[in-house]
Amino acid sequence: MEQGVLLSEPEEAAALYRGLSRQPALSAACLGPEVTTQYGGQYRTVHTEWTQRDLERMENIRFCRQYLVFHDGDSVVFAGPAGNSVETRGELLSRESPSGSMKAVLRKAGGTGPGEEKQFLEVWEKNRKLKSFNLSALEKHGPVYEDDCFGCLSWSHSETHLLYVAERKRPKAESFFQTKALDVSASDDEIARLKKPDQAIKGDQFVFYEDWGENMVSKSIPVLCVLDVESGNISVLEGVPENVSPGQAFWAPGDAGVVFVGWWHEPFRLGIRFCTNRRSALYYVDLIGGKCELLSDDSLAVSSPRLSPDQCRIVYLQYPSLIPHHQCSQLCLYDWYTKVTSVVVDVVPRQLGENFSGIYCSLLPLGCWSADSQRVVFDSAQRSRQDLFAVDTQVGTVTSLTAGGSGGSWKLLTIDRDLMVAQFSTPSLPPTLKVGFLPSAGKEQSVLWVSLEEAEPIPDIHWGIRVLQPPPEQENVQYAGLDFEAILLQPCNPPDKTQVPMVVMPHGGPHSSFVTAWMLFPAMLCKMGFAVLLVNYRGSTGFGQDSILSLPGNVGHQDVKDVQFAVEQVLQEGTLWMQAMWPLWVVPHGGFISCHLIGQHTPQVPALPSSTSYSHGALCVVEAGFPFSSDCLPDLSVWAEMLDKSPIKYIPQVKTPLLLMLGQEDRRVPFKQGMEYYRALKTRNVPVRLLLYPKSTHALSEVEVESDSFMNAVLWLRTHLGS
Repeated sequence: MEQGVLLSEPEEAAALYRGLSRQPALSAACLGPEVTTQYGGQYRTVHTEWTQRDLERMENIRFCRQYLVFHDGDSVVFAGPAGNSVETRGELLSRESPSGSMKAVLRKAGGTGPGEEKQFLEVWEKNRKLKSFNLSALEKHGPVYEDDCFGCLSWSHSETHLLYVAERKRPKAESFFQTKALDVSASDDEIARLKKPDQAIKGDQFVFYEDWGENMVSKSIPVLCVLDVESGNISVLEGVPENVSPGQAFWAPGDAGVVFVGWWHEPFRLGIRFCTNRRSALYYVDLIGGKCELLSDDSLAVSSPRLSPDQCRIVYLQYPSLIPHHQCSQLCLYDWYTKVTSVVVDVVPRQLGENFSGIYCSLLPLGCWSADSQRVVFDSAQRSRQDLFAVDTQVGTVTSLTAGGSGGSWKLLTIDRDLMVAQFSTPSLPPTLKVGFLPSAGKEQSVLWVSLEEAEPIPDIHWGIRVLQPPPEQENVQYAGLDFEAILLQPCNPPDKTQVPMVVMPHGGPHSSFVTAWMLFPAMLCKMGFAVLLVNYRGSTGFGQDSILSLPGNVGHQDVKDVQFAVEQVLQEGTLWMQAMWPLWVVPHGGFISCHLIGQHTPQVPALPSSTSYSHGALCVVEAGFPFSSDCLPDLSVWAEMLDKSPIKYIPQVKTPLLLMLGQEDRRVPFKQGMEYYRALKTRNVPVRLLLYPKSTHALSEVEVESDSFMNAVLWLRTHLGS
């Protein structure tokens, strides 16, 4: 291999990383109220929130920027930014009131040590802070949930109360031998007060509180809380069933109660992040009588209920199987007044031609309804793209809003009064912010998009999608005829056009997918002279439910063969050179496949998985092809089959130089599994290096860890390529 494709000085790679990592990412957007000027023109403000890596501070910073959108009712006349970006420090959640006259902000302040950080709930009006409540000092509950699994911040329709989710206040605990000075002058009433139930419980300071896993380590027992904005009183709602944990709550029509999703937590909690299959249901709790009513099937899983503007209907996602951790979902509609539930969009077993392949989003946008409360807009993976869709809830028709475009991917941030705010990006174009009005029914494909914030394309990156059909001997007998895809990025002007090294990256999950959107690492590698192959093997989302169901029981075989077949097919195009198989995977199944590949196919090139196996017992058992039950242990035959599917089985064949990157706080894949793999290679004198990040979690996404792991990967390739 000629030196100069990748093997430039590390300082050059660091400079390239510093430049590309400055590209910001959109995280949220909301629309302000309609304003009519003195000349009759109409405009709305668009408030956006972004995140960006800051390598000097080694943290992800958050900032906001506002835009003005002038329109004539059904089309944008003019749009542009209103001022510069402003960093928002400490904001955890924020939500505009229904009229747009007020804004609620959950903010953290104080130190970073245990017990030093405080949470404040602020109410802003026009140009002033109207109210500020020190939630930590009030001691009504524990920390407020700001995550997107349970967390919410919802205004009542009357704009007098705020609803949110927080950790239940835990009783104080102390040692059996804790002593306190006795005040001999205390009255009988004071002595009785000291004996009240809220005093510390002896011997409970080491009681175990089970949490909800990865990225949810401090979250165990959520409760619904209501703040009276005028009086400052906080009440913890009663009536929630003891066997479920509430979240994703909002005010019911008329503010008489609260609608929420309740997740089963008995007999124990399992990790909930990226697991839409957790058993859950939709509930309504009446604020007056405290009665709780079940609104959906309680044997399935549900997510993201959204109330229509006319307050008559609720749409939500429903997952019909509790087996795959993520899958194709149904879109269900609950009529508030008739109490009737209907399935608007059903699960799609298999995509037919260019038809809709199903809904695969884990959450609907907070704003997803059309102004007339008839249509719902959302984004979803469709094979290797992500498109926007409008669903007519009356007849169930699904129409793409972005089909036939340039092939990139879309994400809906919000829609309000038919004005949509969306993000568009491609593998060579960082996120661009766009607005457009939802056309009338039947004309959805004629959206006129206007850019609010244009991103500069990254030059010299060419990309495309390869459709792949497995050979007959690799067909899945139960789910025959499935195809899969891979996204190929190539440098436009490599130093040696006859030999372009290729990096191979299957995704993790296993039930997730790559889409044709902006990704930092593939863009970095392409700019350094590599081609990058992103493989959506059978079992990926976006290809129909049959594809997802084809993988459990076939992990370690079907997925590995798909990746190898994709590599072989792309190499037959004649312009690429398989000198570097580099699976850079930050979720479990990618590392699982990488270790299978270097064991089953023994490429003499460096590999860089960031994890090597699974964590949740349920996920291990299910993907191995067995039913999961919380009340029994797998027998010897199950253990034997799981060992047969494990990459550690192929340790004796591994010759590939391996760089392992593990997070010591990983709750999804125990890092000690990677340590075992590392030691097994060390005993066989296979070149192996281990990076163990003590405070990092599963994704290795902290700015310091992410940047360090990438640069170490570059050095690893520099050391071993061509050796």
